[in-house]
Amino acid sequence: MEAANRGASESGQATMAFNIEIEHEQKPNPYITPELCFNFHYFAMRRMHFLLRARAMVAFPGGLGTLDEVFEAWTLIQTGKMRRIPVVIFGRAWWSQVVNFDALVAAGTISRADLDLINWADTAAQAWEAIDRFYELHPTSEDTPL
Repeated sequence: MEAANRGASESGQATMAFNIEIEHEQKPNPYITPELCFNFHYFAMRRMHFLLRARAMVAFPGGLGTLDEVFEAWTLIQTGKMRRIPVVIFGRAWWSQVVNFDALVAAGTISRADLDLINWADTAAQAWEAIDRFYELHPTSEDTPL
């Protein structure tokens, strides 16, 4: 999240963060607008506030917290407990090494259609295309009548 806060801050914009209080580990990054830094004690409350406001989720390779956040959002969307938003996962090679998605389908624990809830990206342009396509921000030539 620091990268997003830094980019916004360096372009002169206010930045917001939902920080989690973890003893000896997590501190708010220096690019957050101080009055927009919200500290949470519980992961569930933080995630609920994130997902209520999110218009997209973009995840990069990470640890257990990242896996937890991605799979929770994916599950909530898959079960219809939250509205659908574009979920963009960066680094298909890395994620496919960490999680065997095909094995989950083969075992019947998820459906092949569940994989369609994920958009894969290896570049910022691909991530933006997925979000753009989801919200139909820029119609393609096929969408434009002659």
